[in-house]
Amino acid sequence: MDGSAGKDTSLELKDNTVIVVLGASGDLAKKKTFPALFGLYRNQFLPNDIQIVGYARTEMPHDEFIKRVKSYIKTPTKDLEKQLEEFCSICTYVWATPANTGEGQAQEPSAVLHGPAAKRVHNCFSAPEEMLLPLRMVALASFAPQVEKPFGKDLNSSRELQKSLEPDWKEDELFRIDHYLGKEMVKNILILRFGNLFFGATWNRQHIDNIQITFKEPFGTEGRGGYFDEFGIIRDVQQNHLLQVLTLLAMERPISFSSEDIRDEKVRVLRAMPAIEPKNVIIGFAMPTFCALVAYIKNERWDGVPFIMKAGKALNEQKTEIRIQFKDVTSGIFKDIPRNELVMRIQPNESVYIKMNSKLPGLSMQTVVTELDLTYRRRFSDLKIPEAYESLILDCLKGDHSNFVRDDELDASWRIFTPLLNYLDDNKEIIPMEYPYGSRGPAVLDDFTASYGYKFSDAAGYQWPTTSAAPPTGCSVGR
Repeated sequence: MDGSAGKDTSLELKDNTVIVVLGASGDLAKKKTFPALFGLYRNQFLPNDIQIVGYARTEMPHDEFIKRVKSYIKTPTKDLEKQLEEFCSICTYVWATPANTGEGQAQEPSAVLHGPAAKRVHNCFSAPEEMLLPLRMVALASFAPQVEKPFGKDLNSSRELQKSLEPDWKEDELFRIDHYLGKEMVKNILILRFGNLFFGATWNRQHIDNIQITFKEPFGTEGRGGYFDEFGIIRDVQQNHLLQVLTLLAMERPISFSSEDIRDEKVRVLRAMPAIEPKNVIIGFAMPTFCALVAYIKNERWDGVPFIMKAGKALNEQKTEIRIQFKDVTSGIFKDIPRNELVMRIQPNESVYIKMNSKLPGLSMQTVVTELDLTYRRRFSDLKIPEAYESLILDCLKGDHSNFVRDDELDASWRIFTPLLNYLDDNKEIIPMEYPYGSRGPAVLDDFTASYGYKFSDAAGYQWPTTSAAPPTGCSVGR
């Protein structure tokens, strides 16, 4: 597929843009949004005469706001320090308490931003239950919002939230972020799949036995216990991040790279997926910080192939990866050798490698597992991988919806997960399985994945080298 096919070359940055960061006093803004905006600024990807306005309920003097903006931005050189000061000079902050926002008094972003300079505004925030009032405010100035997940808590709340936005916002004015769609390796899935003919020939139920999409973090809720009590790992990671990855893996070839053609194919995947069944799920820890579940796609390409989605906190390592396990050699002299696997490491240490069987050098015909390896830090050592939010904010500024979630896509994703969420809420007697902090998860995990066809083979201690071409010392693969 031609890399330029279907791309709207008319997309361009608009001068005199104003960006409003709603929830500017929160962690998301401090850790992600402002560092991403600075990354775009220092690489000259922001429009001319840009203005950035932080908005939140927290009363805060300007100096304190600038201190927060700088807190997660590293400036190892004098030039970067100078650029950061220049960046901070275009940032301002306004605040409002629930009382004065309710009365529509001063400190409203719409009041601050009216005028000939304010042509477009993109808003980034993360608290869905508090988004409506600020959106109504900026709607007065007719600006386009960029909405961070989670968008609702289930199918009904998502639909209600969407309906409440309809009076002020058209669908093509909304940019619903799932930041995984901005990650370099996730964006590479379409190229790997449709730009390499040999993958296309085997990308189906005749050759693939199972697909695992894994999210692991080595720390717990880290001050977000209240959030996790309400949302849990399923809403936080699986219904959005991992499901988005699944749609890109499973979709048919779009007729072009245009945003609607891509999103049409993703929606077709979701509509072919039945709701997650509780029997295909295990939950872990004292609150839902771990979940492994299995989804199926009822179409000609994927019918019968289990998509195993695992997500957990307080585990043994940090990684997000896709592991596609091909079927066994069915007969003959090599029927007992390990399966081939295609692994896409999304983070950290972005890479793509294929586990393959080869002859061990020597006089025997002994086989050994090795890999065809594309590790980004070695192959693209002179290129910087942008942060996901940098990529998505830039897409939003250009008006490119390709990597954002459409309304019918959101609706279809909640339809898949809501019955499971309701089942877990209604059956309080279900006790999550405890697992030790720093482990791989509940003790039954290996048996669970094996029951859906996954075969782990240590292959005589095979390990994938995670950082260099030196003798491998990285983590054992496959789990």
